[in-house]
Amino acid sequence: MADRVPSDHETVETHRVPVESVGRTDRPRVVLPEELDFDDGDTVRLALDGDRYHAVVETNLDGEPVISHVADNRRLARERSGTNRLAEWVAGGDVSLGGSAHLDVVTDGTKYGLRTPGKRVVYTATGGPDSSLSDIARNLDS
Repeated sequence: MADRVPSDHETVETHRVPVESVGRTDRPRVVLPEELDFDDGDTVRLALDGDRYHAVVETNLDGEPVISHVADNRRLARERSGTNRLAEWVAGGDVSLGGSAHLDVVTDGTKYGLRTPGKRVVYTATGGPDSSLSDIARNLDS
């Protein structure tokens, strides 16, 4: 059974991350901490203030890992299709372009949470995928 873990629990690592606009548009993107060692194309589970979604990590022109599209499922995230839940989250919340958010590491490598600074969220923590299954999925994506 999965454990419920609050964002202020000692096992959750939190990073302050900038919420930027893409170019001259009002499309948001979040710059991820380089020390978390994301690769371009990684698909991760990402909660936005507790609501569960999926995202693909990309690399911006400066070589930094970023997330600019958050989708309802893995397929939509990989295809960058469907409603961009990150844009909805920024437009409808207390996080703004040019501001910052908190990135919580729930399960390193697979599960993360973005939340409004000062807001407490409870995550469902699960183990990462079996390495052989994630290798198969990565090969199918290639």
